[in-house]
Amino acid sequence: MQDDESLLAHELIERLQAVYAIEAEIRGLSAGQRLARRTRTAPLMEVLKARLTSTLDQLFSQSKLAEAINYTLNHWDGLTLFLRDGRVEVDSNTVERSMRPIAMGRRNSLFSGSEGGAESWAILGSLGNTAKLHELDLQAYLVDLLERIVSGQTRSHQLHELLPWN
Repeated sequence: MQDDESLLAHELIERLQAVYAIEAEIRGLSAGQRLARRTRTAPLMEVLKARLTSTLDQLFSQSKLAEAINYTLNHWDGLTLFLRDGRVEVDSNTVERSMRPIAMGRRNSLFSGSEGGAESWAILGSLGNTAKLHELDLQAYLVDLLERIVSGQTRSHQLHELLPWN
């Protein structure tokens, strides 16, 4: 069965590569233009679903491969949301890449020296990443934030006014 599973995996990867090739062509276009991809991608996804379903019928229901296929089919609506909404990417790689620095910062904060240092690290990391998400110049934002706090221009009960979305 291992050879059959390897052949199936190879086939599924090739099918998904065709979907990703279309995604590469439309990256950077408007949501409306990206939505037009469904004319090319939807048939590929339907063939993929049919292949998964037919394979599932041939497998022992408790096998790891059957579990994986069942998981995929049970989440099919979410998996194919990109076909119905041009704003949605085919996968979450973009989001995961944007979160990587947060995870790295969390891991690096283990070496902050003390509980107080770790708390300061967490606050600074949260402010920095939130500022980036709001497309602020991080250095300019932090300089302004610290100047307002140190000068007394912003009182302790007004700190919420300094958050990046304000």
